[in-house]
Amino acid sequence: MDSVLVLIAAPGSGAIGARVVEMLRDLGGEAPHWLFPAEACEVPDFERLAEFMVDIRTLPIDAVVVSIHNRRKRLLIADMDSTMIEQECIDELGDMAGVGERIKAITLSAMRGELDFEGALTERVRLLEGLDASIIDRIIRERITYMAGGRTLIATMKAHGAYAALVSGGFTPFTERVGRYLGFDENQANELIIADGKLTGEVGYPILGQQAKVEALKRITRRLGLEPADAIAVGDGANDLSMLSEAGLGVALHAKPHVQEGSLIRINHGDLTALLYLQGYTRAQFST
Repeated sequence: MDSVLVLIAAPGSGAIGARVVEMLRDLGGEAPHWLFPAEACEVPDFERLAEFMVDIRTLPIDAVVVSIHNRRKRLLIADMDSTMIEQECIDELGDMAGVGERIKAITLSAMRGELDFEGALTERVRLLEGLDASIIDRIIRERITYMAGGRTLIATMKAHGAYAALVSGGFTPFTERVGRYLGFDENQANELIIADGKLTGEVGYPILGQQAKVEALKRITRRLGLEPADAIAVGDGANDLSMLSEAGLGVALHAKPHVQEGSLIRINHGDLTALLYLQGYTRAQFST
């Protein structure tokens, strides 16, 4: 056996019940090994997987085949916006600056891969010129919410010796606070230029985009004496695709359609603890 099928249900749904177990059995699958009863399990990959995937398509269940080799990763590298937090920070800044709809339209096109990331970023930041920099603290305090399961993901992996890096195409005032709250070991993002307490409408260079995320993955693994195969990466946007492809496990989490099409591992129902189940952790092994 070289791989297992991991089933992960939407949290609280209990969707992996007797009906799903019966479907597996009817198609020649083995009894599941439970990672958490009714919500996460694994079974040896089997010949009639395609039929099973059709049978469960209407259920809130993610089904992913993963290798059993080098399964538990020693590095987590994660995107921030719409991955570790539920917002896009630049969209929140745009709302405060009164240009929210213009910025959101550009953000959506960039995340779909329709626009060059660097050009889209500089265009959006230009619209923020003159915004009081103190607004950043207010946004973090009042508007930023965290994706479910994030702290548990990081705490559990770190408890088992892994390292966690937050690598974002967003901005350092956000990654520093978000990274510290969630327990990341380091963070990397773009710099918003501030003068006299206001945003200048400029971003520091070089801009951290798609290739910079790949370079960060390679740099961190080298520093830790690891290989990219030892990493699990998670993101949702077009600028995450190369990073997801480079890592040993690359997870598209509630991702844009373009990103899902380019990713082998897609989580659309589970939260960030799905990344632990993919690595074979049971709920009893979760840390908080």
